[in-house]
Amino acid sequence: MTETTDAVTVDPERLQRIKGAAYRIRYNALIQAEVQGQGYIGQALDIADVLAVLYADQLNLRPENPEWEGRDRCLLSIGHYAIALYAALAEAKFLPLEELKTYASDDSRLPMSAMASYTPGVEISGGSLGHGLVVANGIALGLKRKDNPAFVYNILSDGELDEGSTWEGAAVAAHHELDNLIAIVDFNDQQADGKSQATLGMEPIEGKFEAFGWITRRVDGNDVAAVLIALEELRSIQSPQPRCLVVNTKLGKGVDFLENREKLHFMTVTADEWALAHDQLKESSEA
Repeated sequence: MTETTDAVTVDPERLQRIKGAAYRIRYNALIQAEVQGQGYIGQALDIADVLAVLYADQLNLRPENPEWEGRDRCLLSIGHYAIALYAALAEAKFLPLEELKTYASDDSRLPMSAMASYTPGVEISGGSLGHGLVVANGIALGLKRKDNPAFVYNILSDGELDEGSTWEGAAVAAHHELDNLIAIVDFNDQQADGKSQATLGMEPIEGKFEAFGWITRRVDGNDVAAVLIALEELRSIQSPQPRCLVVNTKLGKGVDFLENREKLHFMTVTADEWALAHDQLKESSEA
């Protein structure tokens, strides 16, 4: 059946292709996490739909030439989400699937926090939160000065909005009219110390970015059609302004018992729970 979001029709075959990619990104994130028995699993499951839209549909890339100058850049400011990014890069053919089983192991190209010098397709060494948007600004400005039509996407967390450098970056992007920049804020309302909004309330997030001169949209980040439509719209708008998409996501999405864990930032999964995790993921994808 054709799905429609806000009166915009999405081709059903295209939508199913992206949903299939989202399932595989989640599945392969679980495969990686099982190597260590713990990790940032909840974040990987929550951001999988966004990464599927990007890596299976929106980004202009050449996996056989990761340094191709004409590529769109996707910066993962939140380096600990690397487990999801590696799964997306494998989906996009930057990495062999078998290599995912080396995640966070000695001498692996897939460290727990993403590093650009290690992994093909990784654009930024993330982890020091609040730096991603600033780096994205520099890349976007450089591309504009080269008349390169590529876009820069920066995925950042709601917790990163606590960092002053993020808002300095927001001001700079608007000042330089970086209309080739799209920031994606993952709002899962969870950071290391607990609920993001309890730690430092940042709502209304869209209003703050708009006050800095950005164009904003907000959607359910676990609704593939909504994310696809919003990103296509933001990319197509003819206006000299940077763009921001806030995505509301659920940590552990697709695996019920992980969604309902009390501690969600860094999870430990016991040996007897992995089969259940895979079963619940499969059931949720078929629902």
